[in-house]
Amino acid sequence: MNLWLRVLHLIIASFFRPRLDPVRDVSRLSFRVWPHDLDTSLHMNNGRYWTLMDLGRTDIMIRSGLWRAVTRNGWVPVVSAGKIRFRRELRLFQPFVMESRIVTWAETWVVIEHRLVSQARDGSPVINAIALVRAGLYDRKAKSFVAVERLFDAIGLQARPPEASEEVAAFLAAEEALKKAT
Repeated sequence: MNLWLRVLHLIIASFFRPRLDPVRDVSRLSFRVWPHDLDTSLHMNNGRYWTLMDLGRTDIMIRSGLWRAVTRNGWVPVVSAGKIRFRRELRLFQPFVMESRIVTWAETWVVIEHRLVSQARDGSPVINAIALVRAGLYDRKAKSFVAVERLFDAIGLQARPPEASEEVAAFLAAEEALKKAT
């Protein structure tokens, strides 16, 4: 139930937040660690990070205008790979911001970076976790993934993918290797 409240808040808040350019802008969502986010070590559960990242990707889709095309065409968001690095724990009632941005893309997928950032006592930023996710939109009728070019056309955007950074290239290479594993 707690995720549904966060989803509802995200949808309502999106009406009051500025439009987002999915290629250039960063989605920033503010959260606080609640008791239902904790694991037995009394810090945020590892799985909760992934759940909240769904909201970051949803925010990008809604505020870029892509969500209208997604619902109109019956496309389904699908995550095909993810890698996370936990750096500092998030404790009960601790506020943090999740930054989500598209870092590159190819034919039918995008790579999104998620950063969960809190503040140290001196006010400096602390990266609590950083993740890379490879995702796309699946067209159930066509039984195939939707081309990124078509997605961008749906929102009137033309852009070339940025060159993948070293860590993104390593993530994509590891994903290809795992796809080939039996």
